[in-house]
Amino acid sequence: MPTWLIVVIVVVAVAVLGAVIWLVTQEMQRKRLQQRFGPEYERVVKESDNPRAAQRELAERERRHKELDIRPLSASARERYARDWAQVQEKFVDQPSAAVSEADRLLVALMAERGYPTEGYEQQVTDLSVRHAKTLEHYRAAHTTQQKRDGASTEDLRDAMVRYRTVFEDLLTDGADDERDRDHDRGHDHHDRRNGHDHDGADRRDTAKEEHQASAQPRTEWNGGR
Repeated sequence: MPTWLIVVIVVVAVAVLGAVIWLVTQEMQRKRLQQRFGPEYERVVKESDNPRAAQRELAERERRHKELDIRPLSASARERYARDWAQVQEKFVDQPSAAVSEADRLLVALMAERGYPTEGYEQQVTDLSVRHAKTLEHYRAAHTTQQKRDGASTEDLRDAMVRYRTVFEDLLTDGADDERDRDHDRGHDHHDRRNGHDHDGADRRDTAKEEHQASAQPRTEWNGGR
């Protein structure tokens, strides 16, 4: 077989292998993004003229999200926000429009305390989509009603409150289990260190006691049996 033909075959094989690897990688990326973003993936792909461009946009959202300092709430902060939300719900009975507006502000405040930028609604949605894609449509629908709240019916406002609560609870509880696990681990470490210190102290006391007992015994010199 001529050398040039061998070279051609090798080049073609390498090109085919590279294409297969690229296709497999793209498919794995698509499935990963689809699983992570859920309905948001379909929405972005539908709005984009190019599925690859849509995937690049979602990957860019992930990259930006990694740079954010997202943190779970402390137990006291969760309790405080839960109380604030209860007050907003109570206000809905007499002032539904004002309550919806306050629900939106409270949600934005919660986002800020979690570490999400809040410079604009569209950016909020983009940042939330990475970790809270399952409740994102609720946020969009509630925000739309909030924007036209003065002309919205009481039923529409009630629906918006329910949707706000869904997003609110998602943000409120996200990361809470991780925080409890860290507190639990810290408690165990403290307990172990304390017990370790106690054991060391007990060992030192036992050693000192033995030395004291040994020193208290009468010394008898060996006299060769006499």
